[in-house]
Amino acid sequence: MFKNKKTTLILVVIVIIVIAVGAWLIIKNKDDKVSETTGSAATSGKGEEKSLSQTFYIYDTVVNIKVFGETVAQKNMDDIQHMLERMDMELSRTKEGGEVYAVNQAAGKEAVVVSDETLDVIKQSLQYAEEMDGLFDPTIGPLIDLWNIGSGGDKVPPQADIDKAKSLTNYKDVVIDETAKTVKLMKENMVLDLGGIGKGYAADRIADYLKEQGLDSAMINLGGSSIIALGKKPNGSDWNIGLQDPDQSRGTQLGTIKIADEVIDASGVYERYFMQDNVRYHHIIDPRTGYPSQNGLKSLTIMSPNATIADALSTGVFLMGKEDGMKYLESLPEEVEAFFITDDNKIYATAGIKERMNLTDPTYSFAE
Repeated sequence: MFKNKKTTLILVVIVIIVIAVGAWLIIKNKDDKVSETTGSAATSGKGEEKSLSQTFYIYDTVVNIKVFGETVAQKNMDDIQHMLERMDMELSRTKEGGEVYAVNQAAGKEAVVVSDETLDVIKQSLQYAEEMDGLFDPTIGPLIDLWNIGSGGDKVPPQADIDKAKSLTNYKDVVIDETAKTVKLMKENMVLDLGGIGKGYAADRIADYLKEQGLDSAMINLGGSSIIALGKKPNGSDWNIGLQDPDQSRGTQLGTIKIADEVIDASGVYERYFMQDNVRYHHIIDPRTGYPSQNGLKSLTIMSPNATIADALSTGVFLMGKEDGMKYLESLPEEVEAFFITDDNKIYATAGIKERMNLTDPTYSFAE
């Protein structure tokens, strides 16, 4: 009887060991599969042609990053992911625990201490608002929330509601104390919204980080609307970027353009909108009127050495319209190129664009 018990015990132990080893193998295989597909970057090439590419979902968009260089490593991608996650939390107006969220919660009540990074973004956004006479306005949040375009909004709000939201939109009602590192919104129910500058700022910080790491060839794509080409391709040639057709779905091209060590940032009426009474109401809202802009433009594409500037300009200059926008861009001290596409499919471009752009869709043509 004792012998039978001993044999049974040995068998039970063997079964437990087999189950444990099997479970470990299953978990290991699962972890390896996750690491290959989502947990780590895809590697290709060797030497200077070596590249790592990885995709993240952040800022409510798909972010694709590809970095070239013999020394590029998974740690670089992990560092970038942590940077993006930190900035997404700090600058989001909807994430509880974030700094901009806290500023909005305290609107009309008290100042909120923020990090150096958040303070920097807000300072820059107010600077661009001042320079563009409020056409770029980081306090556009109440109007964004009211129209809710792209998130369920499908009809024009009542005029009284538009007027109320417009009265809460004024960048001059944002008070910064640089010594105390605080931000205060002067009116209750004001909403700070850094969506018009946040992706560009993040792209610049990624580019700065890569340069510090000795990596000077990369493509950073934040959702297609904000792309930064760091340096040139490893073979020394320019990057060839597809240009979005404003009448088609995301990914459909009207042509390509060559860029090097430059940012390309686009705003258009094609991504988020609804139709009412044969009028397209899109997500680019004019703070002067409280309504989406109706100025004859389908899209505006900005090219600049700095992604933060490009992000802000792509909104503010779009609202200026073609003629005023072109004059404004030509007056800037920075080296900024741009092209406007109008409702009649004509392209109006700053000097130097034509020789860099290759149109592949005969629907569009350069204006004479």
